[in-house]
Amino acid sequence: MSGERMRPIFPQKRVQKELESLNARAGEDGICVHDYPDAESCRIQVLGAPGTLYAGENFMLRFRFPARYPFESPEVVFEGGSPMHPHIYSNGHICLSILYDAWSPALTVHAVCMSILSMLSSAQEKVRPKDDASYVARVGHRSPKLSKWHFDDDRV
Repeated sequence: MSGERMRPIFPQKRVQKELESLNARAGEDGICVHDYPDAESCRIQVLGAPGTLYAGENFMLRFRFPARYPFESPEVVFEGGSPMHPHIYSNGHICLSILYDAWSPALTVHAVCMSILSMLSSAQEKVRPKDDASYVARVGHRSPKLSKWHFDDDRV
């Protein structure tokens, strides 16, 4: 080995199995794999649920899988434009407890996407978080996993 670091096989197999399962659903729940360029990341397309503020809108989620996945949560952000939502920042960061403190190894890519779609579906208005400008100015495009999140609003 010429100095390159080997990734553990287990996370790669787990991710591959999860993405194959998503592909088998053929987007029936508004979630489909867009691309899977390497063992460390993928992009998932999600479609806003019918009857919601986001009905018919397409969004792209980027997942980055750490070497300790599933024991450590993936980094999940919106790419190419994030929805206007009280818990989604304009830099694509998502304030959702299961992505951070409430992560469980039992969660899957599909479960995370369903949680995000559920969060979108419960929104009553399209607005940014109150601290969007200051948060984005402070954090930029660093990993959202480096932020200290406060989960105090479970209404949306």
